Amino acid sequence: MNPFNPGAYLSGLNIDVMHFGLEAITGLLGKFGNPQNDYKTLLIGGTNGKGSTAAMVAAILKEAGFRAGLYTSPHLIDVRERMVVNGKKIPLREWSRILSEIKRRAPLPLTYFEALTAAAFIYFQRAQVDIAVMEVGLGGRLDATNVCRPLASVITNIGLEHTAYLGKTLTAIAGEKAGIIKPGGVCITGAAQERVARKLALVCRQRKSRFYRLGTDFRIAGQAGGLADYHGMRRNLCGLALALPGGHHLSNAALALAALEIVEERGFTIHDAAIRAGLRKTRWEGRMEILRVNPLFLLDGAHNPSGARVLCRALQKDFSWRRLILIFAALADKDYRRMLQKIAPLAAVTILPPLQTGRAVPERQMARVLTGMGHKAIVADSVDQAIHQALDMAGADDMICAWGSLYLAGEVKQSFHQTLSCGKA
Repeated sequence: MNPFNPGAYLSGLNIDVMHFGLEAITGLLGKFGNPQNDYKTLLIGGTNGKGSTAAMVAAILKEAGFRAGLYTSPHLIDVRERMVVNGKKIPLREWSRILSEIKRRAPLPLTYFEALTAAAFIYFQRAQVDIAVMEVGLGGRLDATNVCRPLASVITNIGLEHTAYLGKTLTAIAGEKAGIIKPGGVCITGAAQERVARKLALVCRQRKSRFYRLGTDFRIAGQAGGLADYHGMRRNLCGLALALPGGHHLSNAALALAALEIVEERGFTIHDAAIRAGLRKTRWEGRMEILRVNPLFLLDGAHNPSGARVLCRALQKDFSWRRLILIFAALADKDYRRMLQKIAPLAAVTILPPLQTGRAVPERQMARVLTGMGHKAIVADSVDQAIHQALDMAGADDMICAWGSLYLAGEVKQSFHQTLSCGKA
């Protein structure tokens, strides 16, 4: 009898298939006694900033002495990155055991994301977490994560994304994402658009849920020296140091701290020292991640127009450089033209490598688009070659930024140490 192979099992669940409905995961988790109900949870949805907000919350909870589960997507290199407890990935043996049980007991066919989400809920129960921080995958209302009963539902922001599935307007997308707001629950949001905020507030009134909005009910302000002051519903903290670079992480930190204020209402004691330490120690790979200082090499998974807008602002405000060299790749379901329109004008050149997925936009197609915009583009044969080319071009005062698809971020992370070991350090 062949031993169970979790990789082979997952590869048989087409990663590109999306199932909008909760029947499959509800039925499966029922076979396991509904483990998602055995510990407290936080649900974090939105268009951008979900993962970094979740990572901050989990880091602070760990510093406060709790066992904190963190479920995020996608992964960069190892699929087990998606489910960690206090910063440690699910062990291989447990990973294989749980997926084997899922394969055997699933009453309905599962998608890739449903299987992973179920595995996370089951693992967090067996790991005896005090609380799990769950990042929503796509949308909210029908996302597989939306089977738990969270202490609070965070909606970071709303932008136009996945319009074929979520709706053509911001209000329609907000309605889908508002599906994670539970009756009698709590919604915390950083949404800036008034029409989006009105939609979320309306859903909260209908469901008799509390509604807290960044800039109205809680605030954060950047201070000199890269520090921040937070003024919350009940807690005020000055001089906070954030490990994650970029001004947009101020908003994510505020959302994390507001969510933790709600967590404290349910008996979790979180001292100021734990908050300060957690924010200082938060790590979130592939998002505004500095891989090298000389020349400065930044890696960011900005993969939609709103993410590109945030990255563009960060490149101009938070970093200094003589010339900017871009490495870019995107998936075909993203509005890569709008993304390039935001950032390509800043760059001396954009290097376009292929990705190891059939979902990517062909690099020569993107080169034609960039040339048509009047910008210089170079096609590379691989991500590894793109890194070499960028490092060869860059002087000490220049900056390299690899951005776009998280598939690109993963490939850059995989090849970067090898590139440096080959004489580019």
